[in-house]
Amino acid sequence: MDSKTENKIFGFERNIFYTGLTSFFTDTSTKMLYSVMPLFLLSIGASKTTIALIEGIAESTASLVKVISGSWSDKIRRNKPFMVIGYGVTAVVTPLYAFVRVPFQVLALRFTERIGKGLRAAPRDSLISTSVTKLDAGKNFGFHKAMDNSGAILGPLIAFILLSAFQISYQNIFLLATIPAVIGVLTIVLFIKEPKNPEKPKEQVKFRLKSLPTRYYLFLAIIFVFTLGNSADAFLLIKTTETGIQQAYIPFVYMIFNVVSVLCAIPVGKLSDRVGRGKLITLGFVIYAVVYFLFGRYNNIHIFLFLFILYGLYSALVDVSQKAMISDIVARDLKGTAYGIYHAVLGITLLPASLIAGQLYDKVNSNAPFYFGATMALCAAVLMGIFTLVNRKN
Repeated sequence: MDSKTENKIFGFERNIFYTGLTSFFTDTSTKMLYSVMPLFLLSIGASKTTIALIEGIAESTASLVKVISGSWSDKIRRNKPFMVIGYGVTAVVTPLYAFVRVPFQVLALRFTERIGKGLRAAPRDSLISTSVTKLDAGKNFGFHKAMDNSGAILGPLIAFILLSAFQISYQNIFLLATIPAVIGVLTIVLFIKEPKNPEKPKEQVKFRLKSLPTRYYLFLAIIFVFTLGNSADAFLLIKTTETGIQQAYIPFVYMIFNVVSVLCAIPVGKLSDRVGRGKLITLGFVIYAVVYFLFGRYNNIHIFLFLFILYGLYSALVDVSQKAMISDIVARDLKGTAYGIYHAVLGITLLPASLIAGQLYDKVNSNAPFYFGATMALCAAVLMGIFTLVNRKN
């Protein structure tokens, strides 16, 4: 057995494995919160538009940090410090939710926590990308997605058990969610190492927008169109509560889509390595359009359970393939910057997406935001199909 094989864990590079483990613990924590946060906000007097505003502002205003952290990590050729600080912010903020009394306080905490995510997201994806080869980028991003969503399964499951079996308050759930968040930070500190860079450039080249290929920006434009109709998952949970289901079961329903996403993530990643990313992203957009249209058309818990299964498939298809496609398109020394801009586009677009959805929900009806999301997803699917065909010809 050669040393290269010995350094792997379950067939994955050590950095890939431990980055996945970090995301597992952190997502266990954040999804314990997220699966009950819409219910908690409604319980302290927040409207649907307020919930949308909190999600949108928290994501969008922190998005600039993602560009800065990605570009900065490229410049100093280090990713780990950004990950330690970013995941550390989440661990510090999490227990503070237990002391919230008004919706504005949630906004302040969500904003701070999203800054932490902004610091870590692009450097983390850059670390994954530079730790693997182009031929297996899909498989490794699939593994990370699977670990991320495994935490997203365990978090809602724990919240469901605590609410249904022990009738624990939302505040105590927030306090307990701190434990896995701290473990995630310790995993980075103790086990993750910076990838070795083959060589450092003799002089630092100043980044310009034209440094990234045109294909990358065309790809981002399509992501923008899709994300404009991709409002926060909180609206799916709120719509599900309107079927009459007991509130304690909402985290369990949210867990279903994460289970499917975990089961599909690695197979989807491997498939994207073989058949191409564009086809799978297009398919994911179409599935999303179907899910959102049916969420708007019906108000039945049995139909919604099936739709959460489809939503998990969409999540695996799109998230894994998008990140792997950026890894294919962008040169090694600009990956942090490219992932930073990508995450920023997602975050910035979430503000108008969530505000549109919130206004449609409050001012029109509960079906309108889902029809809007389905329409934007279909537009993005057509554009992605064209993008894939043109790239194949070139």
